[in-house]
Amino acid sequence: MAVVTTTDLTRRFGPITALDAVTLELPPGGIIGLVGPNGSGKSTLIRVLLGLIRPTSGSATVFGHPITSPKRYASGVGTMIESPAFVASLSARANLVSLAHLHGTPMVRVDEVLAQVGLLGRDREPVRRFSLGMKQRLGIAAALLTDPDLLILDEPTNGLDPAGIVEIRGLLRGLARDGRTVIVSSHVLSELEAICDHLVVIRFGKLLFAGTMVELLGRTRDHIDIAPEHDADLERLATVLRDDGWELVPAEVGLRVLAGADRTAALNRAATAAGITLSRLAFAQDSLEELFLEMTGRVDGELAGARDAAEGKVA
Repeated sequence: MAVVTTTDLTRRFGPITALDAVTLELPPGGIIGLVGPNGSGKSTLIRVLLGLIRPTSGSATVFGHPITSPKRYASGVGTMIESPAFVASLSARANLVSLAHLHGTPMVRVDEVLAQVGLLGRDREPVRRFSLGMKQRLGIAAALLTDPDLLILDEPTNGLDPAGIVEIRGLLRGLARDGRTVIVSSHVLSELEAICDHLVVIRFGKLLFAGTMVELLGRTRDHIDIAPEHDADLERLATVLRDDGWELVPAEVGLRVLAGADRTAALNRAATAAGITLSRLAFAQDSLEELFLEMTGRVDGELAGARDAAEGKVA
């Protein structure tokens, strides 16, 4: 049975459509990445699933229970939304003990979750002394107190340095190996690429992709990056290649031609026939990051312009 299903799930805030008829099905087990640019609707989707806000239309289930009755599945879901809030003057242990009392959770779980997130030995220090990474781990420990089957973490690596990101990744892998389903949201695909089994890509509330990492990799394209010896020949080279039937796509430097490795010699001959010497000729394949940017937009200005266009605004 799917852990989460949604059917035409829509949520509007005035003129803004935060979720636009999203239909998906999330499988049990492993790490599921929920990825999209800032403001794409990831947090709104999470809040709707948790029953914190109501959808404008459509439906969804968690563990087969409708989101109109969150009490029926809440005990099986652990969450960390945005930055976890703790009493800074209290120790990590005291904070967790307080939460355990609130949830009616056995005190033995406090030691268990502290061990899971690697905070035993630091658990009696006041939280105000904790680094951001340690606070994130403590937030995950709090989410694990009820021993949930589904863990939903909203931007758990936000603001962390590279070492902290690697630390959290390792923790999430361990939680998934224990048999849990872990949903992790992020606006940076590279933070999820190494650990996710399944990805959901969302942009301006619209679902762009939902499937396995292998399926997404199947969307990457072979290409050959080229550059002429003289910059003045770049425009003429592009014209010659297009007239010859080569498919070109935007590139930051030089030209990018959609073609496989077996076409490099033919591409070189086409440039030579036009009297242009190439200083660069390199075959490569799109990275997932490039594919993600192609799907969602590359810069904030591009994203803002696309959102305005989607909402019918005139500059």
